[in-house]
Amino acid sequence: MIRPAALFALLLAPLAAPPTAQAEDASADAAETGRPPNVVIVFCDDMGYGDAGFSGATDIATPHLDALAKGGMKFTHFYAAQAVCSASRAALLTGCYPNRVGVSGAFGPEAKVGLHPDEVTIADFLKTRGYATAIFGKWHLGDEPGLFPTDQGFDEWFGLPYSNDMWPLHPRYAHMPDARADRKRGYPPLPLYETPLEGENAGVPQVKIAAVDKPDQALLTTWNAEHAVDFINRKKDEPFFLYVPHSMPHVPIFVSDKFAGKSGRGLYGDVIMEIDWSVGQIVEALEKNDLRENTLIVFTSDNGPWLSYGTHGGDAGPFREGKGTTWEGGQREPTLFYMPGTIPAGTVCDAPCGAIDLLPTVADLIGEDLRAALGDDRVIDGKSILPLLKGETKESPHEALLFYWGRELQAIRSGDWKLHFPHGYRSLLSGGGRHGTPSAYMNHFTDGGLYHLKQNPSETKNVADKNPEVVARLEKLAEEARRSLGDSRLEMQGEEVRPIGRVK
Repeated sequence: MIRPAALFALLLAPLAAPPTAQAEDASADAAETGRPPNVVIVFCDDMGYGDAGFSGATDIATPHLDALAKGGMKFTHFYAAQAVCSASRAALLTGCYPNRVGVSGAFGPEAKVGLHPDEVTIADFLKTRGYATAIFGKWHLGDEPGLFPTDQGFDEWFGLPYSNDMWPLHPRYAHMPDARADRKRGYPPLPLYETPLEGENAGVPQVKIAAVDKPDQALLTTWNAEHAVDFINRKKDEPFFLYVPHSMPHVPIFVSDKFAGKSGRGLYGDVIMEIDWSVGQIVEALEKNDLRENTLIVFTSDNGPWLSYGTHGGDAGPFREGKGTTWEGGQREPTLFYMPGTIPAGTVCDAPCGAIDLLPTVADLIGEDLRAALGDDRVIDGKSILPLLKGETKESPHEALLFYWGRELQAIRSGDWKLHFPHGYRSLLSGGGRHGTPSAYMNHFTDGGLYHLKQNPSETKNVADKNPEVVARLEKLAEEARRSLGDSRLEMQGEEVRPIGRVK
């Protein structure tokens, strides 16, 4: 007999079916070209929905992103799995809600925990299919050997082990001299790692810069782009997976001289312009190597903007709140998919989906059986959105999407309806801070409510009283989710939660 929790897990995600017709088409295309498609994922840190031209920004020039959106598909209801760094990254790579893989929050230095090496990441999956794999940018899923990217399927890594504010200098002091006495206490120097390609340490991440300083921070985006271009040039004759999780625009924000003072939104806008440039560099490298049409490019962010930083934070667009909340501003992300000949140009997807769908979508695209790689007992929550990408349907593959903060289920979405449960959240006392100094948050509490996101995307009009049947249906879905993944508010332990990785 299948338990209710298992039934709910099957409802949300399993991939026991054989490869779809779309996957078979992809396999045929790959056979004609002699190789399967490449995959490139560019993942920003704390970028708001209103921070790119293709998603509504008018004061920041993002011509490369806008061109990809025009030539591909823009998603208007694409979600990060949680509104915080480590959790959202675990979800993107594994196709699971972070709760399922035991990850929550944002790991600090020397946390002794990370993504469990037994979890199957996109890199793991593609590497076993003959792909070269690389990550250039922020990891944030374990900062010690055994939990590094190279333990999760990546051949190469260049970047920071965690967020760029996890260093002795607080963002509010980043513009001050290094000798200033006011520092964040308890943080070691921020290291930058690189994986040697040759020599006795080949394939083993080594500390390249022991203590990243402010001039280094200003070059992080450029360095990531340079490594990405070099990787494409070196791996042009074999299929590859390139993951570029930028450290920016997470505070403290820095930009190279190339873009300083170029935007209409101050330093923050300059940072976004440099990220847009980095995407252009990747696209140019693909073009030069005749790989553009055989490469899937995905651009999205790990969570919404850090609103308390004001001029150094992003814009959530029309949505409520930002990073650290389950309101739309916290998890709805500026997102595009691009692959000429596969994804119709100039299209828009309004179906709810998210980063948890990337792994099954990639498997479907290359015509491989993800279930065989995962094993019959390993449940994931994502589903392939390849039919959406090809324009063959406009319907979300999800009956429901879950919105957790930590271990607490705070909201659930089904179709155009989103039901919030009673929970606390943070909101600004006033407008955000200036020049890297944050303003204060105030703790708020909602009794919950039902919102129709098509009619009320800002989640301000509670219509629960007028739609009791919708509330009842979403409550039932939520109860099944709690059995599977738990809910700390109700002191429920999930029956299908897997262990976090720990330093041995």
